[in-house]
Amino acid sequence: MTEPSYLTAVRESYDTVAADYLKQVKRPAELDPLSRALLTAFAEAVREGGGGPVADLGCGPGLVTAHLAGLGLSAFGVDLSPRMVELARRAHPELSFTVGSMTGLDIEDGSLAGILAYYSTHHTPPELLPLVYGEFQRTLRPGGLLMLAGYVGAGERVRPKPAYGGHPVSYESHRLPPEQLVELLERAGLVVTARVFQEPEEGRRARIATLLCQRPL
Repeated sequence: MTEPSYLTAVRESYDTVAADYLKQVKRPAELDPLSRALLTAFAEAVREGGGGPVADLGCGPGLVTAHLAGLGLSAFGVDLSPRMVELARRAHPELSFTVGSMTGLDIEDGSLAGILAYYSTHHTPPELLPLVYGEFQRTLRPGGLLMLAGYVGAGERVRPKPAYGGHPVSYESHRLPPEQLVELLERAGLVVTARVFQEPEEGRRARIATLLCQRPL
């Protein structure tokens, strides 16, 4: 089967910027208080639900995966970029990281207590989000939790300038209305239990939406 062109663009772009991305991206401890609190709340909810495996999908160099592990979760990471996974394994050898795509997860049905998709789905073309959200629903166990966070907008399609370290990249980003994301999540069989919005930080133009979801029991 031919791979969608956007996956090739994302993989090649993040392989290119991986080292500089790791130098420049904020560590979890450097996030704003609300973002840190939401990650903590997600971890607490997973633990209260009985715990179990938690997948950090689009984990990059594993910074947030390690943060989740530090919050008491059995976290592992999946990323499309082999270079990102290499950096994650090197920095956090005690955790598991694998190369994979959210469009076809190598994870058993109903096996996850939680999924974190942290600024990792915005490169997915809107018409393919039902496939990705369907994979989230498939792999979560009944009662399992999803935390989805990222930039939202009015449907803008953003072509980035050179990224992290000035490297050229070929991926695109999609800033969809949060109402559209909620509708797609619900169509995939997930219940949205909370919505949190953050206004743009200085120097940024986009709002941030964090959606907490559950696969029904």
